Amino acid sequence: MKNILEVRGLNKSYRNFTLQDVSFSLPEGCITGFIGVNGAGKTTTLKTILGLTPKESGKIRFFDMDFDTEERSIKERLGIVFDSGGFYGELNLMEMKTLAASSYRSWDEAEFRRYLDRFSLNPRQKINTLSKGMRMKYALALALSHRAELLIMDEPTSGLDPLIRRQLLDILREYMERGGRGVFFSTHITSDLDRLADVLILIDRGRIVFQEEKDSLMERYRIVKGDVQDLSDAVLPLLHNLSRTAFGFTAVTDQAVSPEARPRTPEPWPLS
Repeated sequence: MKNILEVRGLNKSYRNFTLQDVSFSLPEGCITGFIGVNGAGKTTTLKTILGLTPKESGKIRFFDMDFDTEERSIKERLGIVFDSGGFYGELNLMEMKTLAASSYRSWDEAEFRRYLDRFSLNPRQKINTLSKGMRMKYALALALSHRAELLIMDEPTSGLDPLIRRQLLDILREYMERGGRGVFFSTHITSDLDRLADVLILIDRGRIVFQEEKDSLMERYRIVKGDVQDLSDAVLPLLHNLSRTAFGFTAVTDQAVSPEARPRTPEPWPLS
C-alpha cells in the first residue's frame, strides 16, 4: 500500500509552542484520525503541511511529490476543510464558490450543485447567516467538487449536533468507496474515531506519540481518569495526552497494568 502523504522531521516554533521532529505517513485508502488535546499541535501541524504557515525544517510529500517544488499541482488534488471556514461572510454561497472554483482546473459544477441540493443549502444565502452545521456542509461541498484525492479536515464535527455529525460521517464513507483516496482529520470526539477511522495518530506537546491501526490501539491503550493529586512523579511519565480540570484528569496510557498508572476508572480506548 503506497503512502498518499509523508511527513519527515517537521519542525515549527512559536514563542510558547514547538512542533518537534514530527514524522508520520498516511496510507492510501485509509481514513486517519489525528488526535490530541487542545494545544497539542494538531492545527499547527495541518497548517504547516499545507503551507499556510512556513515550516522551519522537514520534508513534506503528497502523492510522491515534494510540496516545496510542486505546491500548486498538489493543492489541485487536495480538499481542505477547516473549522474556521476562511470564507468572506458578506458573499453568498454562489459568489464564494466562484472564487474557490477559479483555483481548480478540475472543478465540477454539476457535482457542486448536487451537494448543495443534498445538504439543502440555498445558493443565494449569505455565508454570515449560515449556522455552524450549514457552514461545515458548505465547506465540504466545496472540498468535494474538484475530484480531490485527499481530504484534510480540522475538527470537522466539533460543535455539531449528532444528526449533522452522522450525515458528515456518511459522506466521508461514500467518498472513500470510490477508491484510491484518503481522509486525514483532526478531532477530539472519540465516537467519531470509533465509527470511522482506520488509523490513529496521537500528537502530544508537539511530538508524535504513536501511529497505529485503530484496532491494535484499542487492545493496547486505555483512557485513565483520576484526581489531580494522583499525578505523582512516578505516574506522569506513563501518561500521554494529559488533560486536567477542576474535577480531575484524563489521559491515555499503554501502561495501565503498572501499579503506578492503574486508573481509578479504567476504560477501553477509543470510547464508543
